[in-house]
Amino acid sequence: MAFINASAEHAAESFFARAFDKFFRGLVSMAENSPRMKALNTLHAMDDKQLADMGLRREDIARHVFRDVYAI
Repeated sequence: MAFINASAEHAAESFFARAFDKFFRGLVSMAENSPRMKALNTLHAMDDKQLADMGLRREDIARHVFRDVYAI
């Protein structure tokens, strides 16, 4: 047997939960599609020799990508 609760309180929680979920999914999507994230993924996909040819070490990738934003 199934029970359905259609109270206003339950509907409001559901609305706010969906709204926050949609908002935060949008933020994650924006971050994942940013040019900086794409640069991070590209550099992380390279092997250590390719990074060394660029003058980078694997642990310096984030510092390199965000060099103009953060003083890391």
